[in-house]
Amino acid sequence: MSFGKILFFGLLTIVAGCSTNSSIKRPPETNFLEAQKLYAKGKYEQAATEFKKVKENTASPALSTAAVLLNADALFHDKSYIEAAGGYEEFQKLHPDNEKAPYAMYMLGLCHFKQAEKIDTDQTPLTNAIKTFESFLKEYPKSDLTEKVRDSMRMCRTKQSEYEIYVGRFYFRTGKFPSAINRLKEALETYPTSPVNDEALFYLGQAYMKTGDKEKGKETLQRLIKDFKASKFAGETKKILAKNA
Repeated sequence: MSFGKILFFGLLTIVAGCSTNSSIKRPPETNFLEAQKLYAKGKYEQAATEFKKVKENTASPALSTAAVLLNADALFHDKSYIEAAGGYEEFQKLHPDNEKAPYAMYMLGLCHFKQAEKIDTDQTPLTNAIKTFESFLKEYPKSDLTEKVRDSMRMCRTKQSEYEIYVGRFYFRTGKFPSAINRLKEALETYPTSPVNDEALFYLGQAYMKTGDKEKGKETLQRLIKDFKASKFAGETKKILAKNA
């Protein structure tokens, strides 16, 4: 091979090597901009990858700090709630005095809440969400996010009551009426203002009747009609009461 060809291929190798190194060692600003573009397009998984690179790059502490939170946001929108929760916790630990610390705690609570969206899953995340929101209200009582946190806590409480009713309904449908009564009574006592208590009353009233306590059953169903006039269970409840008049 001629010297010219050797030199040509040598230069190609050098250029290729430089190209590879530059892509690996891109400045954090470049990765940050790329991550923002991906995030804006809704490509959250890819955005999280780019934000993670910025987060791990110590060349720009300010960008690194911002990337910790934005990486968690991208993971949250990608529905990777466990990983997102880890990111928000990391931000809180590393930057407790940052102005975004209340936001990180609020989002951490939402991550826990989102992990228990299905009624038939482990409800521990709901308990964790409530604890997080309670801590938020103690630490940041004057935050702009306070009302959102209170709303989120109400959603958590409603979810918890829905779970108790779900279990009570299961006992009712499988003929375990005393167990249904205990679970549904507990749900009503623990969550007296829950917007889904009409369902608890609907099954509790019938469970009483199934065990022979018709008076208590009618009293419970009448309470449903009185307190939840627009309930989807109202029509069927009226039929049951008429049948047992």
